[in-house]
This record gives sequence, structure tokens and C-alpha cells, in this order.
Amino acid sequence: MHAAIAEAHQAAAIGEVPVGAVAVDANGTIVARAHNVREINHDPLGHAEILLLRELSSARKAWRLDDITIVVTCEPCLMCAGALLQARVMRVVAGSKDPKAGACESLYQVLSDPRLNHRIEYIPGVLRDECGALLSDFFKQLRK
Repeated sequence: MHAAIAEAHQAAAIGEVPVGAVAVDANGTIVARAHNVREINHDPLGHAEILLLRELSSARKAWRLDDITIVVTCEPCLMCAGALLQARVMRVVAGSKDPKAGACESLYQVLSDPRLNHRIEYIPGVLRDECGALLSDFFKQLRK
């Protein structure tokens, strides 16, 4: 999670919502890193998780990422949760909840929905306070 938090700090430094993520392989090696770039790239798909999936699937020349754990500072939204399901990732480790858009535990439980053909292990709350503070501090500054 510390590597994902470092990515979130990079996002904040360029005026983006501070969400960072890393992809970890079965050996525990970080194989990709990303942070939000939605504002700077004028891209609604510029979420850290989407960027990770693009980078990793392109490097592997495969869309199935079933040996990958995604570690992200904030609970994925509906778009990202859907993309993670489509990529067949093994596990998602999240920091803070997202009560307004979270699709893994807050508003929806997409990753564990029994109606879907794939489920993803979801581990919430890792360094929750630190990850949550990144977001609250960013939005406090934005409102000033």
C-alpha cells in the first residue's frame, strides 16, 4: 500500500484526485504503477486502476490478469470494478472507502456479486486512515 500511496502523492502534485495503485504479481513483485490523470489528460477513463490494467495487459499481450493483485488507495468505482472483473484479476486490496462512488463495499459489491461469472477477493481497509486523509486533505485544499 505504501507504493500506491506514493502514486497518490504524485497525482496530488499535479492537481489530480490523489488515488494511486500498483499491480503485484504472484511473487509479490510490483509490475505496474499508476495514479489518476483524468484532469490533466481530459480523460474520463484516467483512473489509476484502468491505467494499470492497460499497461499490464499491453506488456503481457494478454487481457487475463488472473495472477495479479491490485493495491489501490481508494475503493474502486463502478467503472474500475467492472474493468477489474473483465481483466479477471485475482485480488483487490483497498485503502479508504468511497461512500459516494465505491463499487466494492460502499454502494455496490460488484467484485463478489454471485450473478457474475468471476469474483475477486476483496481486502478493504489497509492503511485506511492514511489513505482517507490523502483524499480529505486534497478536497479541503481544493475548497479553499
